[in-house]
Amino acid sequence: MLSNSGPVALAVLLVLAIASVYSWTLIFGKMSTFSKATKQSRRFIRTFRKATRLQEIAANTGDYAPSPLALVFEEVYEAYKRQTGGYGPPRNVATLERSAQTASSEAVTRLEQRLTWLATIASTSTFVGLFGTVMGIVDAFHGLGTAGSATLRAVAPGISEALITTAAGIFVAVPAGIAYNQFAARLRVFASGIDDFARELLNSLEEIPQRGANQPPPSQGARAGDPRSTDPRSTDPRLMEREV
Repeated sequence: MLSNSGPVALAVLLVLAIASVYSWTLIFGKMSTFSKATKQSRRFIRTFRKATRLQEIAANTGDYAPSPLALVFEEVYEAYKRQTGGYGPPRNVATLERSAQTASSEAVTRLEQRLTWLATIASTSTFVGLFGTVMGIVDAFHGLGTAGSATLRAVAPGISEALITTAAGIFVAVPAGIAYNQFAARLRVFASGIDDFARELLNSLEEIPQRGANQPPPSQGARAGDPRSTDPRSTDPRLMEREV
């Protein structure tokens, strides 16, 4: 049937074959990317909640590179260091919130790269295949008119050969459409998880002055000139939690 197809039908089948190979490459690539991002995000959030100092987490964010949460943490922590040098409560929480929003948007954008190609392939492949079918039927009826024979036996082979392109278009479009919908749903889950983590990180930073305000003053018996007598953090190590 392919050997009897016209040049237009063969060209359409070639385009659909390329689209199919590219879509399956994207599907397997995104499956791997999302799987790594999910596993590393779970590891990172456990590390974040167990750590007592932000500096400990910042030193190991490179180990969680596939995780979008690590990207958000790096951006917010860098903004926090520019404000405070890495110590003490943040001076401007609104700035940290904007940094978290920007990092969240960047993380989601990185995850959805080239994903729109799946939607494009899913929505256009059937029409490309239908174009090949229409042109094949046109050729079949043109040959029928030239031959002057009006029997079904004369026109059926050409029409059946033309319908191959429609079947190929459906074969390409269905997997791409299913994969796009699945990945879009997982992206919404990632976006929600990133927003939740950003709020948790900002809450941790905002809790620093509250912890400092609830601690007792330094001992009256501290020696004059001792730096620990003027800095409550030096007398109570709990105030250093999540400050660096």
